[in-house]
Amino acid sequence: MSTSPGRRGHVTGLPEWDRCAVMGVVNVTPDSFSDGGRWFDTTAAVKHGLDLVAQGADLIDVGGESTRPGATRVDEDEELKRVIPVVQGLSSEGVAVSVDTMRASVAERSLATGASLVNDVSGGLADPAMIPVVAAAGAPFVVMHWRGFLEGGNVKGTYEDVVSEVVAELHARVEAVIEGGIAPERIVVDPGLGFSKEAAHDLKLLAHLEELRALGHPLLVAASRKRFLGHVLAGDQGAPPPARERDAATAAVSAIAAHQGAWAVRVHEVRATADAVRVARAVEGAQ
Repeated sequence: MSTSPGRRGHVTGLPEWDRCAVMGVVNVTPDSFSDGGRWFDTTAAVKHGLDLVAQGADLIDVGGESTRPGATRVDEDEELKRVIPVVQGLSSEGVAVSVDTMRASVAERSLATGASLVNDVSGGLADPAMIPVVAAAGAPFVVMHWRGFLEGGNVKGTYEDVVSEVVAELHARVEAVIEGGIAPERIVVDPGLGFSKEAAHDLKLLAHLEELRALGHPLLVAASRKRFLGHVLAGDQGAPPPARERDAATAAVSAIAAHQGAWAVRVHEVRATADAVRVARAVEGAQ
């Protein structure tokens, strides 16, 4: 299958890359499933973001609230306190910054401080003010497949046909976002791997990314270090390796996603994925 850069789509308001872009993750949280607490200090978080850029990240996704299953929400003031200085620090260095938030107030302040993209795992459902804020700012917006908060664990993860249901639910959400005033050319879609999904669901979605791309919007794939990779690596009887031991598996998914035409992949460990997407692009160029 040929996946030329043009087929990945371009997001108005963001740079255009000649391959699948790499979105590096900076979690300014004490309780992320993957690296909680490591970058909780603003100075450390900004330095980490700059290090990820040096390793090959094209943009940095800054989040101040863990969305792992079972996580409790932080209050608005705390999220602002965590996120805004990091967004400011990175954007002042010329970094393209995405803000990972479900709160309109955090999105609004981040955009005013220099963020270029809003990555809302609820697709605007968690905060009714989110879509108007993003529309007014004319900012790009990630619409992720979401079935509700995960404080109680992996909720509502039942599907008859996960691919068709995720595609249909994403389509409906995208239509609502467009109705809310966000321009179609500024919308990115994300299948929400690990959110209200079991390992088999995540793998099925990765096997059918072309059906998600058929929605007509650039596709973000965020598989980094997630539980389903732990299940794959453990096999039938073994114990899943810790999150930080899933980076090679993450890079494998990045290569697959890039080959299938993903616009970007979101990862914690950048160097291997930066290599993977460049190799995928070189193979495409040789076809």
